Amino acid sequence: MSIDVQQPKAYDLVGNDILIGGTAGGAFEAGFNYRVHEGHDEVTGFFMAGDGVGGHSQFQLSVDVSGASFTLSRLFVEVFHISPKDGEELDKVVVPVVLGPKIVPGYRTYLEHVVVAGETLWALSTRYYGAGNLHHRLVAANPQTITDPDVINPGDVIRVPQE
Repeated sequence: MSIDVQQPKAYDLVGNDILIGGTAGGAFEAGFNYRVHEGHDEVTGFFMAGDGVGGHSQFQLSVDVSGASFTLSRLFVEVFHISPKDGEELDKVVVPVVLGPKIVPGYRTYLEHVVVAGETLWALSTRYYGAGNLHHRLVAANPQTITDPDVINPGDVIRVPQE
């Protein structure tokens, strides 16, 4: 069996309804599981993909994580199937994502800001949130872009979570 998760992409900024999509199949009974977790709590479920005779098909589902007691903004979306022999999780695909509501209460969407020379996270935070000391929101929302909170570069595209 095979699984190709095309959505979300690694480090996407997601809301409480996480869309998971891709292609999967390759077995007569094409049942797959998903898990969204951050180490303290998890949301799990099951879906079918394939055509029942070994073919593959697309899948897309929306997973509501609003009821989970997540404490961290970094989540992991996992898709896998379970071995009927021993219950082992097989062909697992793991995609790290960033949970917007843990960064900005009431998160709905994000803006993209292209950094220009001389800008700082403090200044951007003041511009978008009204307070420089909220710059940690920008750091949390951009783990691939902001690896050192003291360094942003002209041309960097910063995601700015919004309410």
